[in-house]
Amino acid sequence: MLVKLDYGTDGLEVDLPDERTTVIEPAYPPGVDNPRQALRQALAAPLGAPPVADIVKAGQRVAISVCDGTRPQPRELMLRALFDALVETRSEDITILVATGTHRANTDDELRAMLGDDIVERYRVINHDARAPATLARVGDTTNGVPVWLNREWVEADIRITTGFVEPHFFAGFSGGPKMVAPGLAGIETTMVLHDARHVGHPKATWGVVEGNPIHDDVREIARMTGVDFAFDVTLNGEKEITAVFAGELFAEHQAARQNSMREAMREVAAPFDVVVTTNSGFPLDQNLYQSIKGMSAAAKVVRDGGVILCAAECRDGLPDHGAYSELLKRGSSPDELLEMVHTPGFAEPDQWQIQVQSQIQKRAHVRVKTSFLSTEALRAAHFEPMEDVSESARAALRDAGDGASLCVLPRGPQTIPYVRSTES
Repeated sequence: MLVKLDYGTDGLEVDLPDERTTVIEPAYPPGVDNPRQALRQALAAPLGAPPVADIVKAGQRVAISVCDGTRPQPRELMLRALFDALVETRSEDITILVATGTHRANTDDELRAMLGDDIVERYRVINHDARAPATLARVGDTTNGVPVWLNREWVEADIRITTGFVEPHFFAGFSGGPKMVAPGLAGIETTMVLHDARHVGHPKATWGVVEGNPIHDDVREIARMTGVDFAFDVTLNGEKEITAVFAGELFAEHQAARQNSMREAMREVAAPFDVVVTTNSGFPLDQNLYQSIKGMSAAAKVVRDGGVILCAAECRDGLPDHGAYSELLKRGSSPDELLEMVHTPGFAEPDQWQIQVQSQIQKRAHVRVKTSFLSTEALRAAHFEPMEDVSESARAALRDAGDGASLCVLPRGPQTIPYVRSTES
């Protein structure tokens, strides 16, 4: 059986045994016939709110958050639809905030590819910097005690608009919506608490869960603290095409988008698999090892205890170079030691959440990684076993598992949420 995996921009074809292999993909519909028209229609008939043109008055300062370069949001299309609707708003009154979270800033070339030359040249475009205190404003604390620091441009704007795309998230439940405020525009102190060991280790901090998920509960409260005047989200298929558009009041439109995403992405299986092949959905999502933990997390939902996860992620940006991920990996000789470190009282370091999730996965399964830009030594230093050929590694893992061993393939990686029937309601 030949299966094409999402890998970088070109994909990766693997040959797997027909009789042992189950391929699980999202039930993605085709993209909408006319994306521009679909965007305009959603803006004209929003959920739970007036049209955006009725909300924004001439002369008001408008802040619009967009995803950074690690996300495949159709930013330019969405922004142009918004600008067409805001006919009375001057370009100099609009600030576009790239919601980097704790990621690195996007370069000028990247911004032009993401937004288009015309938008970069006509509008103020600012990369959020979680580690620059002068650019942040203190908003208060959540009821759970999260100190809230947000981008000052966002806090001081007259009108705040989020734009994003909605898909399941491996510990925050879903992307898009309120996540475009925090952690997207949050200071590092806020994100450190939102993503601390207690939050990330909670049983409801997982794919597709919002209510009772302590991370998403706090994220929603933070969004309420500044207010979001209008929200604009899309869902995408495997070709990064728009499948549906949602606009309006933040929580109403995000709920509708989540429901649509769940219908497309959730897949039930009867029993765990001995071996799971996964990806991180190709570029831009698989541009570094840090992001690729998400693909492993999707696989971990359906791998048996002691099984094998084979992850193919191109990692053209390496580990990456932002935050403390690579440094934290060096502080333990095993996943057990790394988990012990993360759970040490008072321990707080950027990127510890990714270390925690990675280590939790590795305690359950053996993880092997195929990349094109990381050396064998770098992968081993990250506590992963390198692999050169996914097909050969899958066949070897099946042989080691014995007669009747089963193989699952998630060609789209975390765009699919597989779950075992006996363990999910």
